[in-house]
Amino acid sequence: MLDALVNTLSKYVTLTPEEVTIVGSLFTFRTFRKHQYILQEGEITRHETFIVKGVTRTFEVDEKGQEHVLQFGLEDWWVGDLYSFLTETPAKSNIDCLEDTQVYQITKPNLETLYEKVPKMERHFRIVIQNAYIAAIKRVASSLAKSATERYLDFTSQYPQIEQRVPNHQIASYLGITPQSLSRLRSQPHKKQK
Repeated sequence: MLDALVNTLSKYVTLTPEEVTIVGSLFTFRTFRKHQYILQEGEITRHETFIVKGVTRTFEVDEKGQEHVLQFGLEDWWVGDLYSFLTETPAKSNIDCLEDTQVYQITKPNLETLYEKVPKMERHFRIVIQNAYIAAIKRVASSLAKSATERYLDFTSQYPQIEQRVPNHQIASYLGITPQSLSRLRSQPHKKQK
């Protein structure tokens, strides 16, 4: 199991066997059942979470009780409420498991220890955060400027194979459309994007 985490951590830096041992000592392996929450709104985010196996959904609930899906998390992805994690303030998001899910988690103190003992890990996490920021900006721009069809095609490109793993109403929520509109989009032939 640790191999999946180490392979991802090694994406931007090369780890020695000693550094892998340090990584293994600072992360905690956990399992969550389908429908179990990793994080609930109002809690302070105590961990950054790496998905080994499973699917998660990050969402917020508005004042009318409507859920708005912000992100799906798949294998080899990081999930969490970074603002809450860094500022130690209550989370605005919820993260629940759409399948039985296996993760590695690291606390803020352990992350700081990792940075001290393996300084090159700061580079890894800097790149991860930069990529997450770029993805968030692209998602906002997409929701403002692209049609439902374009958003759907972007979604199927970003999350291939996820449609078999996630309920349709949650995909529709992510896209900002109704489940009926999603059904119509799926029934139409679409040209592949370049």
